[in-house]
Amino acid sequence: MRIILNKFIGSPELNIALFSFLMHFVWEFIQVPTYTGMTNMNHWPGVLMCTSATFGDVGFALIAFWTTSLFAKNRGWLMELTLWRVIIFLAVGLSLTIGFEYYYTNISLRWTYSEHMILVPPFGTGLSPLLQWIFIPSLTIWFARRQIAGHQLITGRQFKIG
Repeated sequence: MRIILNKFIGSPELNIALFSFLMHFVWEFIQVPTYTGMTNMNHWPGVLMCTSATFGDVGFALIAFWTTSLFAKNRGWLMELTLWRVIIFLAVGLSLTIGFEYYYTNISLRWTYSEHMILVPPFGTGLSPLLQWIFIPSLTIWFARRQIAGHQLITGRQFKIG
């Protein structure tokens, strides 16, 4: 049981999901004024909307992680970091963000940007979600690497992540 728990705690997916959730959750609330109607929304529906968006961000982070793992042919790429792996991770997340923001703001009209959102051509994607997908994933990689390295140090063994 202890070995299974140690593998779970030291797994890159858990660490990516955990740190991604914590930081995206905060970001979602900070960017509330950049979306129409969010500042006037009742508290609980606003919390639910931000939480839902955060889970979507975590999904993007895991898809970006697994895509990078496919290119690296190794789930342990976080501990063997190279520039091209970081670029793939960020590019996948940014691509998903641009696609989903376009869909939700232009096609399904699930949400709209307020006058406070700066739009970035060519798709009119909001600057806030773009910055979100540069800063938070970069910090997520940093935190996850530290957590995994610390866990390996404490347990006295490195897991073969393939």
